Amino acid sequence: MSDRTSESGLVQFSERLTNSAAFGALFREGMDLVEETAAYLDGVGRTEAKALDRAVSLTYATESMRLTTRLMQLASWLLLHRAVKEGEMTLTQANREKTKVKLSAADPGAADMIARLPEQLQHLIARSMALQAKVRRLDTTIHAPATERAPIGNPLVPQLNRLKAAFER
Repeated sequence: MSDRTSESGLVQFSERLTNSAAFGALFREGMDLVEETAAYLDGVGRTEAKALDRAVSLTYATESMRLTTRLMQLASWLLLHRAVKEGEMTLTQANREKTKVKLSAADPGAADMIARLPEQLQHLIARSMALQAKVRRLDTTIHAPATERAPIGNPLVPQLNRLKAAFER
């Protein structure tokens, strides 16, 4: 239980995030994108790639590999945090394991080359980058070090003291 509470007995907000509806929606979005991308690359994407000229075909191969790598890293992160949600591991354990996941993996190439790719692949790349940004923000929030807070008592006291000082003049 020490992983879930601070010394003062307060439940950490980061612990709640993996159990939130927002995490559930992000998890579904990520897994759906993985499936959609796999279906595209194995189906229509394969056909579209054959119709490309040589230079764009090389970009297609490079970007599809980057996309696949990015999505696999994101899926790993999502599955790791679903394990926390399901109680299969603690957030501390997940924090140790997540060092194997590279959330900065496989950023896309130059925008001018991406623009030459088939529209559906461009759309998948853009969605994967948006998902990566969401996961990075959530990762920063969940795994931020616990801040030491000095007890301040009533938070209104400093403001009341300022008002009192202003009127005593």
